[in-house]
Amino acid sequence: MKKLIECVPNFSEGRDMAVIKQITDEVEKIDGVKLLDVDPGFSTNRTVVTFVGTPDEVIEAAFQAVKKAQELIDMRRHKGDHPRFGATDVCPLVPIAGVTMEETAEYARKLGERIGSELAISVYLYENAATEGKRRNLANCREGEYEGLKDRISSAEWKPDFGPAEFDVSVARSGAVAVGARDFLIAVNFNLNTTSTRRANAIAFDVREKGRTKREGNPITGKSVKDESGDPVMIPGTLKGTKAIGWFIAEYGIAQVSMNITNLSQTPLHAAFDEVSEKAHKRGLRVTGLEIVGLVPKKAIIDAGDYYLTKQTRSLGVTEAEKVKIAIKSMGLDDLKPFDPNEKIIEYVLAGDSKTASLVDLTCRGFADETASESPAPGGGSISAYLGALGAALATMVANLSSHKAGWDDRWEEFSDWAVKGQKIKDELLFLVDEDTSSFNKVMDAFGLPKTTEEEKEARTAAIQEATKYATEIPFRTMQRAFDAFEIIRAMAEQGNPNSVSDAGVGALCARSAVMGAYLNVKINAAGLKDREFAENLLLQGAEIEGKAIAAEAEIMAIVNGKIDQ
Repeated sequence: MKKLIECVPNFSEGRDMAVIKQITDEVEKIDGVKLLDVDPGFSTNRTVVTFVGTPDEVIEAAFQAVKKAQELIDMRRHKGDHPRFGATDVCPLVPIAGVTMEETAEYARKLGERIGSELAISVYLYENAATEGKRRNLANCREGEYEGLKDRISSAEWKPDFGPAEFDVSVARSGAVAVGARDFLIAVNFNLNTTSTRRANAIAFDVREKGRTKREGNPITGKSVKDESGDPVMIPGTLKGTKAIGWFIAEYGIAQVSMNITNLSQTPLHAAFDEVSEKAHKRGLRVTGLEIVGLVPKKAIIDAGDYYLTKQTRSLGVTEAEKVKIAIKSMGLDDLKPFDPNEKIIEYVLAGDSKTASLVDLTCRGFADETASESPAPGGGSISAYLGALGAALATMVANLSSHKAGWDDRWEEFSDWAVKGQKIKDELLFLVDEDTSSFNKVMDAFGLPKTTEEEKEARTAAIQEATKYATEIPFRTMQRAFDAFEIIRAMAEQGNPNSVSDAGVGALCARSAVMGAYLNVKINAAGLKDREFAENLLLQGAEIEGKAIAAEAEIMAIVNGKIDQ
């Protein structure tokens, strides 16, 4: 698996787009790195940049961006609402794929050392890259912010991990930077219908894991309670894995609760939204929407969609796009500005550039025209997979309609479960539409290999056999998945909305045709295999599935016609 890490540096400039562009240009110069998102904030005077790539390349891009920020941003003149202590305030690395947290922490230390030695910037290592426990927390490293940095870096306790430990002219200009390794973090702001920072802070203290200081008597003005070590006793908040503060954003004219969700398994995005909304309500306020800073994992949005659909007693067996839409509307993600999933969901952003032309993304007419062209692919295998997807889609439609049928509210979850199964089968078959054509092209590529020498001939023959084997397995998978659809189709014919029984019937016809069509491709491709044991076994299994599909279609059509003729 290719190693991928994400870097999310925060730069202390959110107003001058020319400066921000010069910094991000440094990132885009590095091959192997993809700039995913640039999120400037006017009131915070801060820009969150997100990029991803292979580790060494990400480290290089981060270093060059920090270097450019040092050149362009003078912290002696900086003002903003967000806590900060440097031109590049924080620079966290996040493991994405094929790399451990321990490895990511080493990359962070490597980056921090280079920034300190080559750029003479004071560096603090935090979170998983930290050299001691108290430095794990970013707030501890940044305490006193830029204004307190002069005294802080010269102290024995808070000497930087790398770079200068005295506040010279260079440090005065650049400030310090916190470099770390952390899990995926979601930065979110909850929009409130108030201008009161005090009220926003109160809500933040209600929910953040750290909570608020315990006090004697008056909970606001009373003397703080200390433990045996002399440290303040805290009353924990309600949300694990979160950090939060309240602030006023002049740009929008509202107060917000600004939160970092550091552990999505402990506190899902939707759980944070509901909890902040509840605490706001108790204080006479309302959360009007949610602002996501930077990017968000797809799972967080899909889980939110499922959660709110469940609250509405609606079927979960709808498309991914519909779940995203529900999440956006339920949490007011478009409250302050449009929320474009293709620009804010990390998987969609990554897929955007790498996505090749696919059959399933064509229009109905485009797909039919491509099939009718002189090219041998797409052919019967892709068409069979698509027929299976249509059969599963029709069954899913009946399940969703049944879940939402008036008077059947007590059965919504039953039909929702069927619809979820149907969506899964449909998506698998849609994948096989393109994969069938891809497998055919692999066979053609193998036939095109050189065959001049004996060595080349052997390699070519082996490649042809391997590609043909795969081209036989793909339509067999189509048979299996299309046959799986019959369970849902039968259930919908028997139990689903009676007004849609004909749709279940058409679904059965599609599924049977998909199985039979795919079996034709299994047979014709299996004929070219030298591994006859493998071929005969696949043919035997295929014949069994075909027979079962024909029988299942007949049973379902009898049910359908029986209900129509009543």
